[in-house]
Amino acid sequence: MQERFVRRIPEVTLWFWMVVTLMTTLGDTLTGLLSDTLALGLTLTTAAMMATLSVALVVQFVGRRYSAVRYWVVVILISTVGTLVIDDLVDNLGVPAEAVTVTFAVALAATFAVWRARERTLSLRTIDTPSREGYYWLAMLFAVALGKAAGDLTAERLSLGYAPATAIFTGLIAVVTAGHRWLGLHAVLAFWIGLLLTRQLGAALGDLIARPSIDGGLAFGSAQTALAFLAVITAVVVHLARTRRDAPAAYLVRPARLHAEGDR
Repeated sequence: MQERFVRRIPEVTLWFWMVVTLMTTLGDTLTGLLSDTLALGLTLTTAAMMATLSVALVVQFVGRRYSAVRYWVVVILISTVGTLVIDDLVDNLGVPAEAVTVTFAVALAATFAVWRARERTLSLRTIDTPSREGYYWLAMLFAVALGKAAGDLTAERLSLGYAPATAIFTGLIAVVTAGHRWLGLHAVLAFWIGLLLTRQLGAALGDLIARPSIDGGLAFGSAQTALAFLAVITAVVVHLARTRRDAPAAYLVRPARLHAEGDR
């Protein structure tokens, strides 16, 4: 007897990249606001957000089909937790930024290695079982953390202004897009490189909009930037939930018994 599994991961469209970029900025802003508002400090705030992320992941895995709301709630929590973890390690515990960057790069590479060894594929279109989806979320968390650590290290070493950094990362994303479309860059590699670069772009864009003009920003303010981005994200997610434009197609996969055998 065969079982039906429905992918709970959206199709990667322009909508996806737009929301991911905006959520990066929102996640960065939320870390400071949460830490200050809750007055818990970085470590306890990180623990509280990890618990919230765990609940959101349970809700995501219990769902029997793709839900734009469930999916993007998890993404924004992952963005927030990834940022909090790096800030806690570097700013609160004093771990060198270089060590943190290398650690999360190794963790991400190890996740891909185990994912590939156990599932025989890294394709997003084959994320049709709980185990594959688990690897996907773990890889996304490590990618977000790595992007945060590498971005902070790059900004510290190169002292890039917010506008130049925004332009540079936009250009790099365009190069990856062109490489995938016209030069044969593998879709999986292009996706994860794009995710890392989008993390940098979102951070630079948020700083450009929110930071004071004396620092090279537009002085819109962190809270105002967060609210504006949240409003846009909410509108897009509601649109996607109603139209299901990014919803994956359901399809029949192997029996559960064969999945279990393939995991060995």
